[in-house]
Amino acid sequence: MKTVQYTVRVPAAVEKAMQKLADQQNVTPYEMLQRCVKAGVAALANPPTPGANDRELVAELASVSTGVAHVERLLDRVLFTACASYCYARSAALAGGKTEGDIAAEVSPAYERQCRLSQEAPS
Repeated sequence: MKTVQYTVRVPAAVEKAMQKLADQQNVTPYEMLQRCVKAGVAALANPPTPGANDRELVAELASVSTGVAHVERLLDRVLFTACASYCYARSAALAGGKTEGDIAAEVSPAYERQCRLSQEAPS
């Protein structure tokens, strides 16, 4: 293979990065420079096609969306359980003598009130 000689000036930061790579791969800085040039030319000559990663990104986004929906359902159940706990504890603390049905009837309004409060903009 016929070689052509070039004089190349690189910024100090690039030289440090190439030196570090050369040390990691046990090659000379000159060999690392050749590898960098070859990799750069190959990357520029064959750029990735636009949209090549779109399917992968859509799949990941769908996975995240599914996870968020699951977390929302869990948080909704936690809020309902907390409201029920509050109603039962409040009834016990006030010694109101309420029946199970009376306390259960208070849970849904308490839950709905908390849902409305969570939808309001923070002040």
